[in-house]
Amino acid sequence: MQGRIGRSRHLVAHKVDLILTWGTEAALEAKRATMTIPIVMGAIGDPIAPGVVSNLGRPGGNITGLSAMTGEVEGKRLEFLKEIVPSLVRVAVIVNLTNRYAAGALRYAQEAAKPLSLSLKVHEVHDATTLEKVVEDLKRERPQALLIISDQFFESERNRIAKFALDLGLPSAFTYREHVEAGGLMAYTPSYVDLFRRAAGYVNKILSGARPGDLPIEQPTKFELVINLKTAKTLGLTIPPTMLARADELIE
Repeated sequence: MQGRIGRSRHLVAHKVDLILTWGTEAALEAKRATMTIPIVMGAIGDPIAPGVVSNLGRPGGNITGLSAMTGEVEGKRLEFLKEIVPSLVRVAVIVNLTNRYAAGALRYAQEAAKPLSLSLKVHEVHDATTLEKVVEDLKRERPQALLIISDQFFESERNRIAKFALDLGLPSAFTYREHVEAGGLMAYTPSYVDLFRRAAGYVNKILSGARPGDLPIEQPTKFELVINLKTAKTLGLTIPPTMLARADELIE
């Protein structure tokens, strides 16, 4: 379930056998709602920083599952942007810091930028109004590329974000393949299909009698590189052959 406020309490009231979550806010809401019903995280960016659990190996309590660890992958996305645009120096970062996952992901990006000699300009966005303001800021500042840090609002606005990135001539890197389908340049992402398939195995173990707190929180083992070749052509970019060979999906 994707957490709305009170959704987990509704499930608890109906005495469900298990709660499956996706995302930081959903996991936190479920944890606040119950200390007894098992919770399996299908995917969460980082379960430790926001306080969902304190230990990956033995999470304890009633919660376990899969961590996407997407914050750590921000550096890889910057590497791919640099590989596509070797002269890249200035990168605009769009982030929603009201999302408790986002601050940690931003720190990973900032650390990764240093050895790549990249300068990051952070733009905070949390709704349509602030997004519109950032678009106007980017028109004036003219960065060379765009990094979008994972957030559900950005997912819902993926068509708009992809369009303004194209209109401004910005190569863009995202967390989800859906952004690339919408016209973004590339995404490097854990395979969420694989994560939820593995989460189903945890559900089976727990319903068969295993205690959630005894099951380690696992990290992704499969990642996907998705590139939109039509967008690359529109931007006048040539994707390096080595990168094309590594890509899991090419959108034309």
